[in-house]
Amino acid sequence: MTDGTYTRYVALGDSQTEGVGDGDDLSGLRGWADRLAERLAATNPGLTYANLAVRGKLAGQIRADQLDAALSLRPDLATVLAGMNDLLRPNFDPDGIVAEVEAMFAALTATGAVVATLTFPDVAETIPLARPLRGRVSVLNDRLRAAARRHGVLVAETGHHRVVTDPRLWSPDRLHASPLGHQRISEAMAETLRLPGADDAWTRPITPALPEHGLLRSMAAEFQWAATALGPWAMRRLRGISSGDQRVAKRPQPLPVFSTPISH
Repeated sequence: MTDGTYTRYVALGDSQTEGVGDGDDLSGLRGWADRLAERLAATNPGLTYANLAVRGKLAGQIRADQLDAALSLRPDLATVLAGMNDLLRPNFDPDGIVAEVEAMFAALTATGAVVATLTFPDVAETIPLARPLRGRVSVLNDRLRAAARRHGVLVAETGHHRVVTDPRLWSPDRLHASPLGHQRISEAMAETLRLPGADDAWTRPITPALPEHGLLRSMAAEFQWAATALGPWAMRRLRGISSGDQRVAKRPQPLPVFSTPISH
């Protein structure tokens, strides 16, 4: 339980927490964690915020590269999102993934920090070719919930709400949230943290609903996605490289946050 009063927020994770899909590398990435920090700052004057997330990182890499840095910053609020990149790899090991995440839960909560995470949506709903991975998402979510319970970590249950499959919440690569998707994630976290004014509005369908597409148009969209998103991702895997290679955290030190009007 939290009263919503914080002085320092630190975010750990991969591309979603870094903000990929919400802005670009030239103009800057925003993302759900930045949006959450802005909301926190509205009721916590003087809040400082660090974002240690780097795209492409596996759970073990996030623990190895970000945990000690996060602990040194002495946050009273931390978010930990890890595991999706592991889930997409052939050698999926849910127990190993959650062991890495749980180690972060344990270390951060031991300092007295409030820690929050979220469950993952069914990737097969947005990427039909990922249907063989459907069972992995359920297994990983169940283990993450159990680890969170053991350490008193708050869980934003974003995985089972139908709205998270709306294409408008996803960027063209279907792996990263769009600006609207990042806003919904930040609202889910705000509700989980019981921040002033937060509610379950983020779970509601987007209106108006999208029109149904015919078979040919749907097939064309799948071919386009495979060529522009799946192909480059697969090539990186084959070459043994990551989108996060040579990258560093965008906000490694806690800096003041200036609240902005909440956008949707």
